[in-house]
Amino acid sequence: VSTQSTWGQLPRTQTFNMSEEKISSVGKDSVDSKEREKQLSKALPPNLEQTIDNVVLKLRRRELRGSGACAIQTADLLRTVIAKGRFTSVQDLLDTIKIVGKRLSEVNPIELSIGNIVRRVLYIVRHESAAVVKEQKGGKPKNKQQDNVDLSLSLHKLLDQTSSEEHLNLSPETIVKLKQPITEEISMLMDEIKGVYEHIAEHAIEHVYAKETILTFGVSKTVVAFFKEAAKFRKFEVIVAESAPSYEGHRMALLLSQEMGIETTVISDAAIFSIMPSVNKVIIGTHGVMANGGLISHTGAHNIAVAAKHHSVPVVVVSGLHKLCPLYAFDQDTFNEQNAPSQILNFDEDWVESVQVENPAYDYIPPELVTLFITNFGGHNPSYIYRLLTEY
Repeated sequence: VSTQSTWGQLPRTQTFNMSEEKISSVGKDSVDSKEREKQLSKALPPNLEQTIDNVVLKLRRRELRGSGACAIQTADLLRTVIAKGRFTSVQDLLDTIKIVGKRLSEVNPIELSIGNIVRRVLYIVRHESAAVVKEQKGGKPKNKQQDNVDLSLSLHKLLDQTSSEEHLNLSPETIVKLKQPITEEISMLMDEIKGVYEHIAEHAIEHVYAKETILTFGVSKTVVAFFKEAAKFRKFEVIVAESAPSYEGHRMALLLSQEMGIETTVISDAAIFSIMPSVNKVIIGTHGVMANGGLISHTGAHNIAVAAKHHSVPVVVVSGLHKLCPLYAFDQDTFNEQNAPSQILNFDEDWVESVQVENPAYDYIPPELVTLFITNFGGHNPSYIYRLLTEY
């Protein structure tokens, strides 16, 4: 408890000492943003720019939240941009996708799935354009499985940029023909994201056994689908931590008990450590998966992971591959945001002005606290995440 009242905001008076280099960099950023706006206005029709602004507004108002919803919305928006945009080269198309993706990511940086989908779409564009170059050279594959175009950045490719950038110099007529296969691949990506719950749930029978006691936390669509599928073949008990101050664990308990008939017990977050010895495994969802196998999960998940590690209880994380992020979180504040203090304290209290409230939205769980990841392509160890990033 601090005697200074900040309530998640900066102090009213604060002095900034900026050097000339920092001031020049700020001016350069403003110039770059103007150049990006010019490029967007050239490539995109006005009605499409309005569509982008609407998505940005939803992200800013937090009307669009959640990894799955943000991933599908981002993929759908980029598909529309590619289909209706005017591009003179593949590089122009790639730059436009990057500009749109940056606008979305800057509004709400904690939604890591936005950047993940942008990177995936960039890979699709490069892969399809490289396949067109290969076809024009007379090396048309008999089927798609034989089209193994390697776009990885090897040392040879970095030294010899002419071979790696050949697919960027296609004619405008070829760009128009290239739009259809790119949009089809993005549509397949969207279908994959929409079906991620069912695909992950298919592995439930392999990891949930009869008469087990499983601990979970908060509410997660992926975990709900996982338990729903397991309940068709196994009879087990679920303990749900209530996840204060949002208390989403109460909603999770209602879903499991009333709709699925699973024996469910709700406990307070303070009882997690004491109940852990009677738990067989922990199954939780996540907001994002880092490149080192760590997690960005909702507040309170780190306490569960530490308690499970102390009592040698396996921690299983269910997550779709669209949550894989090639970034690293080095501490609890790298990828985090503060929720409203009103979730913890009432503004009507007389002493509220003398209290500083920290109400973080997420926890970072290091990879050594995770036992297994279950994705829509099966189970993987945390040390294998880096390999999944290169394949996905």
